[in-house]
Amino acid sequence: MTYSGVVKVGGPADVHELTDLMISKVAVGPMNNNAYLLRCRATGEQLLIDAANEAGTLLRLIGEDSIASVVTTHRHGDHWQALGEVVAATGARTYAGRYDAEGIEVPTDVLVEDDDTIRVGQVALTARHLTGHTPGSIALLYDDPHGAPHLFTGDCLFPGGVGNTFGDAEAFVNLLDDVETKLFAPLPDETWVYPGHGNDTALGDERPRLPEWRARGW
Repeated sequence: MTYSGVVKVGGPADVHELTDLMISKVAVGPMNNNAYLLRCRATGEQLLIDAANEAGTLLRLIGEDSIASVVTTHRHGDHWQALGEVVAATGARTYAGRYDAEGIEVPTDVLVEDDDTIRVGQVALTARHLTGHTPGSIALLYDDPHGAPHLFTGDCLFPGGVGNTFGDAEAFVNLLDDVETKLFAPLPDETWVYPGHGNDTALGDERPRLPEWRARGW
């Protein structure tokens, strides 16, 4: 089946099968958060991005193979409500951005810096620190050697704009600057974007709108 990235709360996961990595996307309530389960096809090791909510849903998705790690993209509570229960059930190592870890109630085992590498089996993910939505949000980049890059952006980039900066003009400029410099500038249009809520997009679909976003201020 062709991956669409369209999921709904209570519905099945959608699975994106790459050469070296399988990406399973599921939506959980009550805020329609996306969680992503990454599985290294060579080793079977798994990593979860954002244990947002509905621990039972996430644990069923994880299955008997368990997970080695959970990455929390940022400190906002809707992205880690199930983290404690998932970690208790799996013993997974926790990762979060250095400047957001203090706002996450579940202890962070590994503080992530800009450009750090996080591994799932033989697959390497590169962290990109993005400021503005929160002080320590991180995006995760999988630079697929067999095709286009894949980018997990948390709440920093969505179809149609960057994440909410809550009316703070300086924070908006910081976020858009980081997104332009660290995501759009080095990565090609074909880069697949997996956001923290809603449907996927591609950098090429959003790139022409960057001047519009800056002009409107959100």
